[in-house]
Amino acid sequence: MKMSRTPVYLIALVLVIIACSLAVLRHARLDIPFFPGQQRSLWLVEARVDFHAEGGEVTVSLDIPDSPPGFRVIMEQAASPGYGFSIIESNGDRRGEWTIRSASGPQTLYYKAQVVAVERSGEDSADPPPPPAGVFWDEPQATAADHLLARALATSSTPESLARELIKLLTAADPGQNAALLLSTHSLVEALDMLLRQAGVPTRLSRGLVLEDARRRQQLVPLIEVYSRERWVLFDPATGSQELPRNLLLWYQGGRGLLDVEGGSRSGVSFSMIEQTVPALELARAQMSPTGFAFFDIQHLPIEEQSMFKMLLLLPVAALVVVFMRILVGLRTSGTFMPILIALAFIQTSLLPGLVSFVAIVALGLLIRAYLSRLNLLLVARIAVLVVVVVFIICFFSVLGYRIGLNTGMTITFFPMIIIAWTIERMSILWEEEGYREVLIQGGGSLIVAVFAYALMKWPLINHLSFNFPELNLIPLALILLVGQYGGYRLTELWRFRAFEDHAP
Repeated sequence: MKMSRTPVYLIALVLVIIACSLAVLRHARLDIPFFPGQQRSLWLVEARVDFHAEGGEVTVSLDIPDSPPGFRVIMEQAASPGYGFSIIESNGDRRGEWTIRSASGPQTLYYKAQVVAVERSGEDSADPPPPPAGVFWDEPQATAADHLLARALATSSTPESLARELIKLLTAADPGQNAALLLSTHSLVEALDMLLRQAGVPTRLSRGLVLEDARRRQQLVPLIEVYSRERWVLFDPATGSQELPRNLLLWYQGGRGLLDVEGGSRSGVSFSMIEQTVPALELARAQMSPTGFAFFDIQHLPIEEQSMFKMLLLLPVAALVVVFMRILVGLRTSGTFMPILIALAFIQTSLLPGLVSFVAIVALGLLIRAYLSRLNLLLVARIAVLVVVVVFIICFFSVLGYRIGLNTGMTITFFPMIIIAWTIERMSILWEEEGYREVLIQGGGSLIVAVFAYALMKWPLINHLSFNFPELNLIPLALILLVGQYGGYRLTELWRFRAFEDHAP
């Protein structure tokens, strides 16, 4: 009874969908690159705090970034000899705090962070802030503020549009008497902040750092955030732009203040930065934590286990090659798994030395095996003797290679002895039953399949994908299922029976 092939096709389709979905998810969540050798840009930012200690206890508190939009902090550390350092989080405010029992004279403290650019997600909603504090103007400034606010309110409908209109009035080429009066005693950000608060719009003063390679002693750029429609909207008061530049690291978002120094005076903070290029895979591993999606990741195993899995995860590719070459091409091999084992042996040596060594050792082993068959030994004893003989053959070739100055000879010592011994035994039995021609056909077929499997297993892309995206090994499994359904002529059979086609009517 002929079985329907539909279930196989459905299983193969599901396997491919699962493999691709998990790989894309892993790429998106863990930043693991799809291609080997990819590089990523990494910023090393250093904040330098200078102040003059007054001889007593000193506490320095610096606001530090916490999940800035468009960036991810992957490492941070402080350089402060003699000072204790801690990172304190309170009410959504994240600060680095240095403390010391006694210090005097000029002091310099450093905070370093490595940040990497990431895709910006949508703006999250925020809880409504408390009503804005009252605003106090001098009498002439109060009149000017009222006029400016009235003009901006007349041409706006939302807090965002009100901020844009005020920025236009304050930054116009000819700002007018009212704007000039306010800007004469307040900075642009301060004037804008006071006008918005006077209109009842909650605001938040922020500061950002423009990232440029090899820049030193940089200062933060003042920004302002306006609460509108249950979210904070960032404005650059100099340009009125709501789009955060990709090279702008939002360092400070309201809170206590950028820098607080107790026990010191004349304090200041400046920033230096440098751009580095690092391998994307190493960066992904550095950011990976053994929780969440990465809980089952094999890259958190010890190195020894990782090395073992790196080899094992290549086997599905080799199995696919064997299935393809046997079912579709029609190549005969010595067993199904023997080409895979030979390919694994080639990986431990290298292709050419491994190929030469394999042929030489197997040929010599066949001669010895032919003599052993005359002794009428039992199978177990014969194979055991063969293993011992193979050990001596490998030692001989290793020493010979070393004496004649061929380093490749030493790699023979790593050649899997059991594989060779078992190959010799199978070839010998085949010789006795089918003759030397069948040995050459199946032996040659095994070597050809092993070479193809070796080439695929050594391909850097296959190596990278099979280890970093192990779920993609479901795709070879799906292909094996599909090829297993093939019932037509093999490629070698088409070549063998080509004469029938030539004489077809």
